[in-house]
Amino acid sequence: MDTNAILDELEILFPQAQCELVHRNPFELLVAVVLSAQATDASVNRVTPALFAKYPTPQAMAAASVDEISSYIKSIGLYRNKARSLKALSESLVSQFDGVVPSSRKELMSLAGVGRKTANVVRSVSFDIPSIAVDTHVERVSKRLGLAKPQDDVEKVEEKLRRKLDRNRWNRAHHLLIFFGRYQCTARNPKCEGCPFQTTLCKKAKLDQIAKSKKKK
Repeated sequence: MDTNAILDELEILFPQAQCELVHRNPFELLVAVVLSAQATDASVNRVTPALFAKYPTPQAMAAASVDEISSYIKSIGLYRNKARSLKALSESLVSQFDGVVPSSRKELMSLAGVGRKTANVVRSVSFDIPSIAVDTHVERVSKRLGLAKPQDDVEKVEEKLRRKLDRNRWNRAHHLLIFFGRYQCTARNPKCEGCPFQTTLCKKAKLDQIAKSKKKK
């Protein structure tokens, strides 16, 4: 089964796959993705309505203090560091980009708290630029399905996915792989029953089967 055929199967499983971070514009998405590091999308969505109501623009957030921003995101992990990043990136958006979120990866990654994954999410979702963002779900699924090697770092995983997938499917692939990793091929206790890849591609299933065979001996 080639990589594009894998996406076909995932389309059947998760036709509703999409970005689950609630946002109305590129600035809100950028903020939400920064907040989502080591946090769930659900937890981010609980705090962003009040945060965005108070600071709807980069100018408004840049003018706020770190403590003021922190007060809105205290339930999010690493909230103090994230508040500093949000203030700093807002200041940079105002001073360097006239308050407009840029679409180039290089410019996005020049902002505080914005790494390659965050930049790729914003490029893909807000600007519809073909991109593959590799988060923990995408990395885990890619390795379990043999699309990348266990020792590959996230940039290597991204490189391999970009090479193996049709470019016009990169943006969709990002959401499909995330949904598969988030709701079926989970880190712990994956829902293997009914998985279309269990007996053909899944490296974890094969390793588990070998382990069971050894125990029987």
